Amino acid sequence: MQQRSNTGSVLALLSALLSAPGCSPGSPAQGQGAAAPESPQAAELPGASAGAAVPAEGASACPVGPLPGHEQLPANPRLPDPFLSLSGQRITKKSEWACRRAEIAAQLAEYELGPKPPRARQQSAKLIGQRLEVTVGDGQKSVTFAAQIELPPNGKAPYPALIGLGRASLDAATLAKLGVAFIKFPNSDVAEQDNGQSRGKGAFYALHGSDHPAGAMMAWAWGVSSLIDVLESTPETKIDPRRLGVTGCSRNGKGALVAGAFDERIVLTIPQESGAGGSASWRVSDQQRADWQAAGSPAGQDVQTLRQITKENVWFRSSFEQFSERAERLPFDHHMLMGMVAPRALLVVENTAMHWLGKLSSFTTGMVAHRIWQALGVPERMGFSQTGDHDHCQYAASQVPELEAFLQKFLVGSGNVDTSVLKTDGGFVLDEARWVDWSTPALR
Repeated sequence: MQQRSNTGSVLALLSALLSAPGCSPGSPAQGQGAAAPESPQAAELPGASAGAAVPAEGASACPVGPLPGHEQLPANPRLPDPFLSLSGQRITKKSEWACRRAEIAAQLAEYELGPKPPRARQQSAKLIGQRLEVTVGDGQKSVTFAAQIELPPNGKAPYPALIGLGRASLDAATLAKLGVAFIKFPNSDVAEQDNGQSRGKGAFYALHGSDHPAGAMMAWAWGVSSLIDVLESTPETKIDPRRLGVTGCSRNGKGALVAGAFDERIVLTIPQESGAGGSASWRVSDQQRADWQAAGSPAGQDVQTLRQITKENVWFRSSFEQFSERAERLPFDHHMLMGMVAPRALLVVENTAMHWLGKLSSFTTGMVAHRIWQALGVPERMGFSQTGDHDHCQYAASQVPELEAFLQKFLVGSGNVDTSVLKTDGGFVLDEARWVDWSTPALR
């Protein structure tokens, strides 16, 4: 990572996301750049463009007014209704999902992740071999980070590509066979994640200020969007910017989910074994721990909870710690973070051999999140695969078929393949009475 500064003071922090009052359901999303009509993503829903960044960056067609402080939030022990707008009315049309997503984005930023700055004023790229140096600046200072591009032995340019946070953990043979490139995104250079002392360190904070409220995951999401920005204007990379996915495993899987949720140009999101802060729900994980403690077993500590994770690292905004003992006050949970990807494609890959990941919590979250794609009429675009026949972040052979199907259908864009997969080898059943007190609408 390199950093360059020009003379002059640092500009003021970029405007907070979605700050204007009032949201108009059904208004079209506004964002960073449209995908070409021949994008492999299937025809989109009214008011939801596959190619635009989520309306969470500056001025928006779906503005959201001031949100209440955490003490004013009512407690809700169940997983909140993703279809209930801030006005108190449930959405009834597919075209209203864009503005409902904007509300969820605003809440996630306000209470958990921190704001994502808008597109940088200055951007440039330099390709040296397969190393892509990305420089972004605000007019007075700039930072540079480098992504490594690995082109596949099959297929032809421009190639579809998966952006990987950190090292690659998906099945490399499947990517090579399908002609999918891999781009290693240096997320720890953009925002450090060594431990709880990493806050405010990395290229993102060198540009935006060490006191910027965004946690590391939102900083990574900004970096991924900046990478996509320059890919759109750098054809010599041989990467097709209309066919991009994002992935990562464990802590990087949490970040992959956030990046995919907050940039609609990403057509396929694959978080792998992301656990707490990713595919698991805060409420369900808290309940798992409480149930084990009530049974007199110390095993509950094997499930990571909000209280523990906020002390471990800097993935979230610092004020998120206010919810350590009151996750039930969050107006969302991670079924709604997953749902922000809809109607684009999401494949959640989990591991029942890892208790720390909260395997029941991840299963519950995935099953409830899938209802969002059901309501939008595209259930085949969201898959959940959970098996325990492998070590952490070692991609299982039993999960290769769904990986290949999702890559083929949504990234490569050829073939009529079946992507309907909701599976676990954990014997779990959704406890609907405990977690869901709302119905799944048939949006018009």
